[in-house]
Amino acid sequence: MLEMLATLAAGLFSCAKYRMIAPETNAVRMARSFCVGVHSMKRLFSVVLILLLALPAFSPAKAATPQYSIQAIRYASADDEVAGLVMGAPKGEKITIAMVVWLIRGDGRNILFDSGYHRDTFLKDFPSTEYLRPDEAVKLAGVQPEEITDIVISHSHWDHLGGIDLFPKATVWIQKEEFRYYTGEAWQPGGNHGGIDPEDVQQLVRLNTEGRLHLVDGDDVEIFPGIRAYTGARHTYASQYLRVDGNPAFVLASDNCYLYRNLSEHKSSATFSDADHAANIKNQERMIQLAGGDPDRVIPGHDALQFQKYPTQGRIAKIK
Repeated sequence: MLEMLATLAAGLFSCAKYRMIAPETNAVRMARSFCVGVHSMKRLFSVVLILLLALPAFSPAKAATPQYSIQAIRYASADDEVAGLVMGAPKGEKITIAMVVWLIRGDGRNILFDSGYHRDTFLKDFPSTEYLRPDEAVKLAGVQPEEITDIVISHSHWDHLGGIDLFPKATVWIQKEEFRYYTGEAWQPGGNHGGIDPEDVQQLVRLNTEGRLHLVDGDDVEIFPGIRAYTGARHTYASQYLRVDGNPAFVLASDNCYLYRNLSEHKSSATFSDADHAANIKNQERMIQLAGGDPDRVIPGHDALQFQKYPTQGRIAKIK
């Protein structure tokens, strides 16, 4: 660009010089022809420069991050032991935990993070109080089951995966490695399928054959505009948690962090193996960073305190 300007300036200087020459010689006539060309070039250059300067105004603006609301929906409560939720906590201490799904709304989507459970096996074997089937609980937030567009599954345990068949039009999102392991290797000798319901696995496979399953491939992946999935906490083989952008941002931890107490005491949740405790603690620290440094904006998987920290009406807490 600078070279072009220099050439143009030199040509214009020559034109000025030849305009001062009186005799009409062939050289002068040739020079004047050259000047006409230079002036045409100048006009063309001016047009190009104007267009170049105007380009940013015509460039498509970067799409704004959608604004999402987040609601925690408690569909049951249950008694549990703190030592089973906070590794290293004293044995014998009891706690009432909340069984929760999270509803994220925005950008034309109704997204559930986890789906709860409803099969008779666990209704009998896992005593709970105030149980309301998750599809009925979601109605309390003003959303019909068939209006749920997507379900993001944090991990494959029965109380998080077991309600995917209650929402007939939803696409289910799960980590690729989580799907691979629990539909295959987990059931082979030496595999680990503790907490996994075979019926849930069959539902996952069926959804895959119907084209309603989306496999999330790895860590720090944007699955919707402004919503990213993260791995590494190892609650199960390849569990994931979510960051929802906004001002402020929130992290939905699910069972990658059971309670606020895990965060405050820097203690692991239950993990795929004992060797994963350090990775779980490291990811809890990462969750806090992703939430802008505020632990209150990390929402644990089963802590009833989320219904005290945020405005709550009945079974529903308004997180954001």
